[in-house]
Formats: sequence, structure tokens, C-alpha cells
Amino acid sequence: MNQDIKHEETVTKVLEALESIRPFLNRDGGDIELVDIEGDTVKVKLQGNCSGCPMNFSTMKLGVENTIKQYAPEIKEVISVN
Repeated sequence: MNQDIKHEETVTKVLEALESIRPFLNRDGGDIELVDIEGDTVKVKLQGNCSGCPMNFSTMKLGVENTIKQYAPEIKEVISVN
């Protein structure tokens, strides 16, 4: 399969995962943005109340990363960038 098509499919799956998470983040006054996908690593940016929240590490690992991996098993890691 063409690499560009495979990348686009991964982007679509990651965006779907983020949409499924977004209502929970919005409820706490936060949001999330997809910054980039490099290989099997997704870079996201937590926004609003989520960016400074002391719980954002567990939100990233337990919530965001696990959900993205369910939608896109090819993803190995999700990291937060500022």
C-alpha cells in the first residue's frame, strides 16, 4: 500500500480517537489538538485547563494514548508537546 495512503488512514483513525476523547476534556474546560504523526508516534497538544492540570500526565497515558491505540494499533507512543 502507498505510504501516503497509509499515513492518511492513520491520521483519520487518530482524529476519530481524539473526537471520542474530546467531550471528556471539554467537560473539564480543556481540549486536545493533533500536532503531528511521525512514524508510530503521535504528538498532541493539551489545551485550556488540561494544559496546566497536574493530572495531564495520567490523562495522556491512560486516556489519550490508550484510546488512540484502540483506534490505531499501529501507534506505539503518544507524547504531549507545548
